[in-house]
Amino acid sequence: MRITQSGLALDLTSDAIDEVNVLKTNLWDAESHFDDGKDKTQFRDYEAACERVKNFYKEQHEKQTVAFNIKARAEFKTRTRAHMGIWEAMEMLNTLVDESDPDTDLSQIEHLLQTAEAIRRDGKPEWMQVAGLVHDLGKLLHFFGSEGQWDVVGYLYHVLKDQSTLPFEALAMIRYHSFYPWHRDGAYMHLTNEKDKESLAAVRAFNPYDLYSKSDAPCDVAALRPYYEGLIAKFFPPVLNW
Repeated sequence: MRITQSGLALDLTSDAIDEVNVLKTNLWDAESHFDDGKDKTQFRDYEAACERVKNFYKEQHEKQTVAFNIKARAEFKTRTRAHMGIWEAMEMLNTLVDESDPDTDLSQIEHLLQTAEAIRRDGKPEWMQVAGLVHDLGKLLHFFGSEGQWDVVGYLYHVLKDQSTLPFEALAMIRYHSFYPWHRDGAYMHLTNEKDKESLAAVRAFNPYDLYSKSDAPCDVAALRPYYEGLIAKFFPPVLNW
């Protein structure tokens, strides 16, 4: 009788764990709370941005054409630029000064960890934490022969879509997080199909963590590294083709 009761207890515990895991998976699109109380009018203020940021967007708007993007997409897919793991890629990116960001002067690795930690604090699933951790690694293209920092968007999606076990929503967050005219201002909705709407919901759920975590205190990189290397191992191979 004791064995039967123990077995029943184990079954009930297992079922409860499964239910919790399902709930955690479904929480990815719940409203963010880490940013409660933050003055959100202080973010994305381009009027007060330094000349470096203004010059970045001037160059981007002048050079981003349909023809250029068709050419860039073809180049994303046709050659391998490097072989390295995710954490190594983060360390490489840490040497870059982001010319596009008016909100922070923190290092790239600190911004990635701030984003991931904000997602983690709100109890979001591991795959979303990982999306936050890697979302800006496409900027590595700047080291691999891009024309500037203005033409790197879209690269990381092509790297990860066949080299990770990240779900569709995570890949959408990574692919479109910089597309503010769409996910913030509602532009191009006449071109948006049902699958695009699913992507849009994912990007909008992700955006507060990317944007409003920039005012948080810097992260202790060494202390957080073991936790995030454990997550990296769940979703990526040890070495990726870049």
